[in-house]
Amino acid sequence: MNLFKLISSRRGQATTEVVLLFPIFFILTLFIVKIYGLLVIVQKTEIASFYAAKRWQLESHRATKYADGWDNTFLKKDIEKKVLDYIGFNNAATRKFLSLRKVELDIERTSVWNNVVLKVNTYPPNIPFLCSYDIRQVCKRPYGAACERGYNFICNKGGTIEVIKAVPNRDRPISFRLPMSKAK
Repeated sequence: MNLFKLISSRRGQATTEVVLLFPIFFILTLFIVKIYGLLVIVQKTEIASFYAAKRWQLESHRATKYADGWDNTFLKKDIEKKVLDYIGFNNAATRKFLSLRKVELDIERTSVWNNVVLKVNTYPPNIPFLCSYDIRQVCKRPYGAACERGYNFICNKGGTIEVIKAVPNRDRPISFRLPMSKAK
């Protein structure tokens, strides 16, 4: 009971301190959310590229009449549409939050392997808290080139996230080995 009286009899926090701390809390929250958005777009790109590669592997054709017709006109466009929707390009709020510029799906056919390439171009997140300083001040010794690339990505140029998935044709005539792996 004495503890309750002690707490209830104390005066409240000064309004000035709360007003001064709120903007700092708000800026830090926005910074963390923007950085989290970058992590989200990387994960979404990986998942979308896996979906595109697996669907292309299972539904594409090797016969020329289907490969030039149905695969390029319908299948690729349908996969692109679903990838764009999953990444969030069709939703204005998600596109703005993730700083999406352009999403490209390219499929390179070879005789045995198909390379499914998904590229996601982003605008710079432009976090005012970080971008208000000069690059020379932020990236001086010992940080160097990696710091400059990160600063340019966040404040100036944005970047491209590219994921390449190699999938075999359904009827592969040679042993199953990824083209990027070394021969033994």
